[in-house]
Amino acid sequence: MAWATGKRSHAISDRSGMAFPYQEMVREWTGSLVHTSEFEPKHPQIRRKTVRADAVALQNTRSMDFQQPTLVNGVIASTGGQGMMTANLTLPGQFAFNSNGMQPDDGAAQNRNRGLNTSIGSVTISIT
Repeated sequence: MAWATGKRSHAISDRSGMAFPYQEMVREWTGSLVHTSEFEPKHPQIRRKTVRADAVALQNTRSMDFQQPTLVNGVIASTGGQGMMTANLTLPGQFAFNSNGMQPDDGAAQNRNRGLNTSIGSVTISIT
C-alpha cells in the first residue's frame, strides 16, 4: 500500500495541541507525535544501564588441609606432608541461636556446663 507524502497535510501535536505541517512531525521515545520544535530526546539517566552483580563466590574452591603433628618419643614431630586432614570448625551441640517458641534459649547455659577437671599430681601439706 502506498502512503501519501503529506505535502499539504497538518497533524495535531500531542504535547501542545497545535496544528503543524505533517512532514515536520516526529515521534518521541514516549510514543507521542510532536513537532520538531517541541521534541525532547530521552534523558541519559532514563536509559537502561546493564548492571552486573558483584562476584561473591569463588569458582574452584578447595577446603584448607592441615597437617596433624605426631608424637615421636614424646616429642612433637612433623609428619613430612603425610596425614593431611580437614579441620572441622563447627561448634558441637546446640548453639545460642536456638529458641523455644518466642523464648530464646540461654546460649550461655551450654558454656556453663563445660568444665575441665584434671589432676596433675598430689600436694602434701605438713604443719609442724
